[in-house]
Amino acid sequence: MANAEGAERIAETALRTLGGWKAMLRLSAPAASGSAAEELGLATPQFQDVSLGPVAFRKAESTAKLLVSASVVKKIVGAGSGFDSADVLFETAVGVVLDGVVYEITDSVASGANSGEYCWCLSLKAPAR
Repeated sequence: MANAEGAERIAETALRTLGGWKAMLRLSAPAASGSAAEELGLATPQFQDVSLGPVAFRKAESTAKLLVSASVVKKIVGAGSGFDSADVLFETAVGVVLDGVVYEITDSVASGANSGEYCWCLSLKAPAR
């Protein structure tokens, strides 16, 4: 367990050094119970943004990659957010916000060592123009 925590700390330090970008994970806000407009689908969807920073971001022509520290992901999943795992978190997220642009998450892969993740790599798709 100590080696997994060490790998996590090294990954977080590397992300701060390599990029230090600030990204937000955009999630759908919980539905308001007892709201007739919500029940009928008339309410405007609400979102909440959760900080993923620091992250490293690399953009190519059609795809982009975002490296996220596993410690940040664990805090989000473990904060009573209702997500069973990081996989569920990324599958249900609306996207990632970087510099005001919302990117769609197309894939998420964990990198791990000694039975613990230290980093997540998110494949992102830029919005159509």
